[in-house]
Amino acid sequence: MRLMIAGGGGFRVPLIYRALCSGPFADVVDELVLYDVDPSRLAAVEAVLRDMPVADGAPPAVVVSTDLGAALTGTDVVFAAIRPGGTAGRIIDERVPLDLGLLGQETTGAGGISYALRTIPRMLELARAMRLNSPDAWLINFTNPAGMVTEALVPVLGRKVIGICDSAGGLVKRAAAAAGHALPDGRLDGVGYYGLNHLGWLYRLAPEGRDLLPGLLADPAALASIEEGRLFGQHTLELLGCLPNEYLYYYYDTQQAIDGIRRQASTRGASIHDQQKALYTALADPANAYALWEEARRSREEGYLAESRSKGEQRDEQDLAGGGYERVALSLMRALFPGSAASVTTQLILNVPNSPAAAVPGAPPAEVAVPGLPADAVVEVPCEVTSDGALPLPQDRPGGPFLTLMRHIKEVERLTITAVVEGDREAAVQAFAAHPLVGSEELGRRLLDGYEAGFPELAGLWRGR
Repeated sequence: MRLMIAGGGGFRVPLIYRALCSGPFADVVDELVLYDVDPSRLAAVEAVLRDMPVADGAPPAVVVSTDLGAALTGTDVVFAAIRPGGTAGRIIDERVPLDLGLLGQETTGAGGISYALRTIPRMLELARAMRLNSPDAWLINFTNPAGMVTEALVPVLGRKVIGICDSAGGLVKRAAAAAGHALPDGRLDGVGYYGLNHLGWLYRLAPEGRDLLPGLLADPAALASIEEGRLFGQHTLELLGCLPNEYLYYYYDTQQAIDGIRRQASTRGASIHDQQKALYTALADPANAYALWEEARRSREEGYLAESRSKGEQRDEQDLAGGGYERVALSLMRALFPGSAASVTTQLILNVPNSPAAAVPGAPPAEVAVPGLPADAVVEVPCEVTSDGALPLPQDRPGGPFLTLMRHIKEVERLTITAVVEGDREAAVQAFAAHPLVGSEELGRRLLDGYEAGFPELAGLWRGR
């Protein structure tokens, strides 16, 4: 199999390569193609891969390329993890709303809309290039905001695009372990989860028929053992009757989150930018490249959601070990190409259209996975994956407040996609204004003005408007 990574000079690429060299994903990929528009970043990542200790066996051959057509030709699967504007752009994504007294975060709120205005155009270019150069290939999308980007690509690639994120699956895994019933990899039996990317809730945990979630929510010690329990607190979780995705912290405790960000010595984006600038500079001299990268990786993981933790509180060691995005992506890829030995259907939480028929032009209507949301809305739910793709599994109808918030954010996502696809600046203003973490047309206009100042290329999106 030939796997191409768009954004092949990215910081997390070595995690994918490491997983392909040993363990359950060894021998799945014959050739790994790293594509990037920045040759210096490609060279740095290539140095890390060369220096990485690998177990006995044959690691995949590595090819680097700055030619998109050549990189795609003959490719079976594309992983996309691109960041237009780089980490410097993330600083602007976060700083513009913070300067207006709003939440400044990479994917949630105004920062996520700004990020999408840059990523969706580039991802549409990639999808169209795939149609031309590798029409049978699958696109597994890591690029954030993952759900919104995936929805923008469905009209081009149909069922051949699937979005992934590790936060929902990580929540389920932690909750099951805390409830005393660890789930096997690739199985979600009895799991009820509904939402959008970075906006979802675990509402049922019944791997053997009996729901373990009420007992977990009533157990202070068990809740304290998982990140979501510490983040939201038992009182809030018992009132909700479920476990929220960690990103809902920004909705449930908005001012506390803003205050926490302001207390940090620098924004998360600025910290990552400084760290990566130093790392990629050091990797220009490839001696000890792997050790340098591994040290930077652990430092980055330790800073994740730092604004939500009290001073001196550290993340669990198991959360620092890696194995998130890359394991989800590779599990999905292996399920799409199962081979003759596969006997058990893989189940993963993925970003897919609410009804599988919505991704197939002319298909008759079908049941939706999340009642109350449109059939063509990309949702984040448990799916069964086979060589035919990802089938979303039916979920309960979300409770009123959950469904209201999902509908609200879905409208924001669709306004953002419209802004890009139709070149409609006013739709972008309305996307900012409609977001519940903004909530004002005046602020929406000031946000877009600020982002246009930070990203002059945005002016090229608007078609004479």
